[in-house]
Amino acid sequence: MSSSTPSTANGTDDKTYKGERSPCDPSRVLHIRRVPIEVSEAEVISLGVPFGKVTNLLMLKGKNQAFIEMASEEAAITMVNYYTTATPHVRNQPVYIQYSNHRELKTDNLPNQGRVQAALQAVNAMHSGNMTLSGTATASDGGMMPGQSPVLRLIVENLYYPVSLEVLHQIFSKFGTVLKIITFTKNNQFQALLQYADPMNAHHAKMALDGQNIYNGCCTLRVEFSKLTSLNVKYNNDKSRDFTRLDLPSGDGQPTLDPSMQTAFGAPGIISSPYPGAAGFAPAIGFHQAGLSMQTMPGALGPLTIPSSAMTGRMTIHGMAPTTIHSVLLVSNLNPESITPHGLFILFGVYGDVHRVKILFNKKENALIQMADATQAQLAMSHLNGQRLHGKVIRVTISKHQTVQLPREGQEDQGLTKDFSGSPLHRFKKPGSKNFQNIFPPSATLHLSNIPPSTTDDFLKDLFASSGYTVKAFKFFQKDRKMALIQLGSVEEAIQALIDLHNHDLGENHHLRVSFSKSTI
Repeated sequence: MSSSTPSTANGTDDKTYKGERSPCDPSRVLHIRRVPIEVSEAEVISLGVPFGKVTNLLMLKGKNQAFIEMASEEAAITMVNYYTTATPHVRNQPVYIQYSNHRELKTDNLPNQGRVQAALQAVNAMHSGNMTLSGTATASDGGMMPGQSPVLRLIVENLYYPVSLEVLHQIFSKFGTVLKIITFTKNNQFQALLQYADPMNAHHAKMALDGQNIYNGCCTLRVEFSKLTSLNVKYNNDKSRDFTRLDLPSGDGQPTLDPSMQTAFGAPGIISSPYPGAAGFAPAIGFHQAGLSMQTMPGALGPLTIPSSAMTGRMTIHGMAPTTIHSVLLVSNLNPESITPHGLFILFGVYGDVHRVKILFNKKENALIQMADATQAQLAMSHLNGQRLHGKVIRVTISKHQTVQLPREGQEDQGLTKDFSGSPLHRFKKPGSKNFQNIFPPSATLHLSNIPPSTTDDFLKDLFASSGYTVKAFKFFQKDRKMALIQLGSVEEAIQALIDLHNHDLGENHHLRVSFSKSTI
């Protein structure tokens, strides 16, 4: 690419955006549209920094656009996947991010690049903790106090409407990774303790959210720092949740606070929750989420929709559409030549138990997938949206459908709808199963288990190679030869190999189990 302004024909026009342009191939250069004209370089860079180092930036102020270059394609993919499910806001305006056609930004001899380089250094350094926030925080409390806690204490006033743990998670996740939440009632007030991964996230959330209304005209948030520096959650249910431990029991719906925390807060009261079955709702995303710079914080939380499960109280607030937290996913841009219900069942089954799959009869590049619950749907969406399957970049979103309908007797279906609710291949049927702790994003390295004792590494390498995959490395676990790691040529190959070879019969009554690994060989 020459040093001239890159062509931005890929989607400045609203019409092209609305029709969901076919996504470009992933690139470490991202194109950002609808950028407000007054936005600074640092604010745009802040969109990328939570996902990895930002290496270059080009602002096209006259066109309300910018290009941002990440250090790696992985960081760019993570960023696009996250912002697909949570539209970022800069100065209260939504901005839209997609892959650019460019592979890198060459901006050396453009005006203003000195300023851009200074901003890049400052924001990258601040995020890696080499710089205190005091230079940028013009906050009323004079910036970060040394040793400030990552735990916030929340009080919700004017509680005319139930506020669930999920709603708090949804709001506070915009400012960083939420690790744990405990809700309780004290002095007849609904309160919560919420722990971030990083005190900086807590600081940003407090600055932006203190005094805001969750719903129009009610449920006002009061946010302060807690004296506690970490929370100890024993149960995952609708009162308390540790998002880092999906394996915790649900208990009996009563949060148990540490004795040290009870002295700090008095014994928790129990709200009778109007959210049946909300237990086990996991975070949508498991990595550092955008802690945007303070100037970019939205002034209000935006219109949150109230889950219709909250409507059990027979209360209605005029002008608010009830929506439910859904467990059905819409998958689009599939390859109609290669896709089968069974293939989708195996792939999405890595992130939850798939009950039904329907490939749409008239539009075979789209499918509906019904997961066991909303947690699993969120998890599958955050890990699989934007991945390549059969050569196409797939899109995964939450569907407006509540269930996947089975075809009626005699209705033509060509085997496109399948019910897997009784399948023996569900990975998450057992409560507290180890599988809950081993959920990782798609990777080129696969974890193999349930290998019979007599099986050799050559046999397994040949199994993958003869199925058409490039085997780059293989190793058995030293302590346990029932398990091994195998590294293939690419993430796309590994996704395909998992679909093809999970549950492959290895003889001796052993079926191969295949998962994505967090390790490399």
